[in-house]
Amino acid sequence: MQRKTRRLIKATAVLFAAIALVYTVGGSFYMYHYALEDMSGKDMKQSWLRLASDYPHVKAWADSLQREGLLRDTTMITGDGRRLHALYAQANEKTPYTAMIIHGYTCNSVIYLYMGYMFRESLGYNIFLPDLHGHGLSDGDEIHMGWKDADDVMTWLPVCNELFRDSTDTRMVLHGTSMGGATVMNVSGLKTPNYVRGFIEDSGYTSVWDEFKYELKEQFGLPAFPILHACSMLTSCRDGWSFIEAAPIERLKTSEKPMLFIHSDSDTFVPSWMASPLYEAKKGQKDRWTVPGSAHAEAYKDYPKEYTARVKNYLEKIM
Repeated sequence: MQRKTRRLIKATAVLFAAIALVYTVGGSFYMYHYALEDMSGKDMKQSWLRLASDYPHVKAWADSLQREGLLRDTTMITGDGRRLHALYAQANEKTPYTAMIIHGYTCNSVIYLYMGYMFRESLGYNIFLPDLHGHGLSDGDEIHMGWKDADDVMTWLPVCNELFRDSTDTRMVLHGTSMGGATVMNVSGLKTPNYVRGFIEDSGYTSVWDEFKYELKEQFGLPAFPILHACSMLTSCRDGWSFIEAAPIERLKTSEKPMLFIHSDSDTFVPSWMASPLYEAKKGQKDRWTVPGSAHAEAYKDYPKEYTARVKNYLEKIM
């Protein structure tokens, strides 16, 4: 009788272990597909429709730039053979001031022309809008969440500088929203050229681990263990980076140039609590604007005049 009981217990344990393994492995692959293989940011037709819906005046402006041949494309081949794409336009008048504008998760350069409009038409800047890996017209079948994207942005910097420089270097600011904000923070911790004068991050997250842990709970009611751990390991094997290492908050600790932080106090996608630890992690010159009541990454849409004024005031101090 005791032998039968032990066999039953052993069989039950094996069954539960098998179920847990299937749950963990299956869940990690599903999460990877759901979070990192969403290629909706490559739908350029839908992107133009979205721009027209959200910012009809910007769509009309972009159309006029295209007709006049002022909104142009450029491409770059990376060291590992990937093709990356960007849009750019010179300012209305010759200027050394240039804004590199980094888009958010499952977006692209077209959707973020609304920010290009602000920099070019309101602030008089040249604009450069890259498509990150797996977005827009750039190569890639997975999303890098701003981590490996930082290396691509570093490669774009001299390309952007050469496009707009005259006899001297440009004076460049990097602006990023959401995943683009994370990208900008990651770049800020690296050694950037002297012509990069500062950074603006809007709605970025502390780390990919923190963001995905939050979304697992909010969207699916699931704890981090074991799916998040397994998916991070899967991403490390497939793409060469993990959710824990992809931490803008750590890069901020070595960030030396000025940064403006913009976060909403009502953000429920990248939770608003992330704003304070990010701001505290940054040493040196920094500014902060806590936006009242806006949804995630919609501060400019809700407060275009104040957003522009705050960015202008910040740029006047650093450029």
